[in-house]
Amino acid sequence: MLCRLSVRWLRPRPALHLRGLGPPVAPAPTGGVKPSTLPLWAVASVSAVGPSDAGGWYEALATSAPVQGAEDVLLFAHTASGLPWWGSILLTTVALRGAVTLPLAAYQHYILAKVENLQPEIKNIARHLNQDVAVRANQLGWSKRAARLTYLKTMRRLVSELYVRDNCHPFKATVLVWIQLPMWIFMSVALRNFSTGATHSEGFSVQEHLATGGVLWFPDLTALDSTWILPVSIGVINLLIVEIFALQKIGMSRFQTYITYFVRAVSVLMIPIAATVPSSIVLYWLCSSLMGLSQNLLLRSPRFRQLCRIPLTKSDSDTPYKDLFAAFYAKFISRK
Repeated sequence: MLCRLSVRWLRPRPALHLRGLGPPVAPAPTGGVKPSTLPLWAVASVSAVGPSDAGGWYEALATSAPVQGAEDVLLFAHTASGLPWWGSILLTTVALRGAVTLPLAAYQHYILAKVENLQPEIKNIARHLNQDVAVRANQLGWSKRAARLTYLKTMRRLVSELYVRDNCHPFKATVLVWIQLPMWIFMSVALRNFSTGATHSEGFSVQEHLATGGVLWFPDLTALDSTWILPVSIGVINLLIVEIFALQKIGMSRFQTYITYFVRAVSVLMIPIAATVPSSIVLYWLCSSLMGLSQNLLLRSPRFRQLCRIPLTKSDSDTPYKDLFAAFYAKFISRK
């Protein structure tokens, strides 16, 4: 049974009593714990989780059921696999992305493919409706504004009927975002709880185990990555994902162009942010981004799309990876 306690950062703690696990367990002496290398704002965020700030938004999030569920998943993966903490974080990320977000991404592509296949029919309806409204407006003496409003209202209704008929309303394609983003937040907060000592389990401090659970140049997962290798890697991979998306979109609308520039800016902004949080969180972000890149490339495979029963579209290619490399080379390397 797991027990979570919200504690003040670097303050003397009372003995921890684990529910159903016997007498209170005294915390380790403060002299044997490695001092925190986290920035002041990170320490403050944990200090805010105290009795005097019971209504704080961070406490509500950090002690919420979804975050506790994320902690349970991480602890189970660590205990069941016997891997060090860096391996447990990697394993958990791969498992969650593979079991949850990959099927949702395939469903998203399924819906978008059906919507794309409806475009010729929608254009045909729009052409005939425009002619019918023009004739009707001439007969009844409608103003241009009235005719335009009638056209838009009728067109929305007819397109909505097509979406219902083929069961492919575009809003269904957003389900991936509504699942993936909260999961990313809950896992990040759970790892922050671990890294800042806000969570204990079965008599041991997870923070102490994370402090020796790293690998390579980041042996301490509670510390920052002073080399900036992990933060920069996150920014590069996220930018690569954005560019792959942009390369496969021909003739993007103005709104799509603005969104692409916004996501690029967020990808760059993630670099300094990742440099100020514990390495455990940055490692999770990096693993998640790598899985996102792999997922994006996998869903371009004709065989995998066929396996997922994603309908063929006019924009599909038999050689997607060759086309992607050619477009990438033309845009970023040759630049004639």
